[in-house]
Order: sequence, then structure tokens, then C-alpha cells
Amino acid sequence: MTTAAIPFPEELPSGFQWFENEPVFDPSVHLALEMPDKVTHLQEFGYSDDEVSRKATSVAVSSPFRILSDEGAAVLLQVARSLRAHAISCERIENMVRGGCYRSKFLRDLCVDPSLTEMMCEIYQTDVAPHTMPLHLGHMNFSPDDLSKAVDKWHHDTLPLDTVMMVSDPATLDGGKFEYFVGTKAEMAELAKDGKTPPADRIVAPHFAGPGYAIALHGNMVVHRGGPLNKPGERISMVNGYVATDTSVDDQHRHADLKLVDPPEALYAEWARHAAWRGKSRLEKLLNDLDFTADHELVAARLEDAIADVQQAIVEMKQDDVEMHHYERNNK
Repeated sequence: MTTAAIPFPEELPSGFQWFENEPVFDPSVHLALEMPDKVTHLQEFGYSDDEVSRKATSVAVSSPFRILSDEGAAVLLQVARSLRAHAISCERIENMVRGGCYRSKFLRDLCVDPSLTEMMCEIYQTDVAPHTMPLHLGHMNFSPDDLSKAVDKWHHDTLPLDTVMMVSDPATLDGGKFEYFVGTKAEMAELAKDGKTPPADRIVAPHFAGPGYAIALHGNMVVHRGGPLNKPGERISMVNGYVATDTSVDDQHRHADLKLVDPPEALYAEWARHAAWRGKSRLEKLLNDLDFTADHELVAARLEDAIADVQQAIVEMKQDDVEMHHYERNNK
């Protein structure tokens, strides 16, 4: 199944408008889909079967694979350059663009393409859909102006599943590599306590054959970063988000961080819709399979579990103190 979990909004949030005179996305022209050679599972990173059991998938990361044709890569590069004018910064990333799918119809149609989503189902080995929150579709990271800074600090993502695609040609760059840590979040947290980053022998930097090549990532579980450039260069990558359509698994999101970067006129409605989608699905399951029982504690627990995502969203939306999570606060 590759239908959208939540249809893309028909109206744009305040402050956004479509680019004019863009090429129209055509999957027969702009895609060149190729499956990755291999995937690595979370257990190979040190996670236990119990830790993995309630996650969206056991897949941790794939080898690089092709998504875009040469023509598709060329168009996406032009789209990214147009979006660069809307870049913002945050504690983790000096130059990024969120909400690009509310500006570029080419980017939107690429990110929600059914044939691409179908391939992602095969790679993740579970049914997925384009992310329920469009702010997580087509996120762009750009080169930092300060070469002493990484493109993105060591972190794990605010969403569970995503692809990381090179938009610019990685062969033209000195540095700026995408890297991931072969270890668990708990191990990374222990390193970070002492101001340490992952040891070199446990860092993998996949080789991207060119622009339009990507990896699939279990971003909420695999610690990763965009490394610093050694010389100035145009380094652009795109992150596209997915959700598992099985809402019985853990949500794995960290929505509160988004309050520090995303426009509130888009964020809160998207966030609420995501929570409502999960709650609706869980409540429907409760309606369909709850048996008669005198065990009121069991029934109450089932009901509480069904609405947990909605309750959590309400609590986090009302929080005033939010700190962006990453693993480099104590670096010396």
C-alpha cells in the first residue's frame, strides 16, 4: 500500500507560496529507481531484540541506492538553489530549509511519489507512507558559512524513518561527508557525557555515486551527522520522511524540538493531525477487537494506550521550555 496516510493539504500555510515556472515532476523522466545492495539491522548496531520489537522496523540503514535520473537530479538541484533563499539556522544546523514542499510542487510530487514510496516499503521491510507532517518532506541542508562547523551535529532524528539524498555532486566536495555511528543511542549518550564523539573505527561514511543517490535510515535510532567541509563548496542534501502505517508500533517522534525551528502556523496543525491519525487508527482497533471482560484495569489501559499520542501532543504543545537534542553540548 502506497497511499498517503494523510493527504497533502490543499491550502498553503500563511507565509508560503508556490514557485512559478517550475518543471512538472514526471516519474518516468525524473526517477531512476534502483534497490540498494544491502540493509543493516538495528541488532547489528547493538540494540536488543526487545528494544527493536516495538519500533517501526528493524532496518537500521541501507547501502546507497539511486532515486533520481540525471535530469531529475539537475532539476532538484535548481529547486534546492531556489529554496536556499528561505534558509534558517538552529543550534544543530547553520543553513537548512524546512517546508520546501509548500513552495515547490516538483519537490512535493517527488517526496510523495507512489513508486518511490513502494520501493521504500521494500527497503524498510514494512508498509510506510510519506510523512504525515509535510514539514518533514524534502528537508534541505546546505553548506555552513563557517567551515569550522559541521553541516549537522551528531544527533538522532526527530522522526523515525527517512532517506538522506545528495542533491549536489559529492565528488566536487572536500569533506562534508554524511556519517553514522555503528552503535546505540545509549552508547552515544555515554560518549557525549565526556565530551567525546564516536571513535573513527565505528564511523561509516557511505559512498554516494552522485547526486540523486540516497540511503534509507532509521533516523530515530541511528546516530549520524553531516560532517564539516575542509574547503568551501556547494554541499546540499535532502532528507525525506516516512511513517510506518502500522500505528501499533512506537511513535518514535520528538516533536517538541520542532517548536525551535518550524513556523507555528504550519507546525501545530500538522502535529495535531499526526497525533489524530495515530489516535484514530488505535481507537478503531480498540473498537474492532476489544472483547467483553470484567477486567476494568485492562480496558482502561487499552483505552489509555489508544489515546497516548494525542495526550502527549497536548502536553508537549503546552511546554514552554524546549531544548534541542543533539550529542555535542559537552564537546571541548
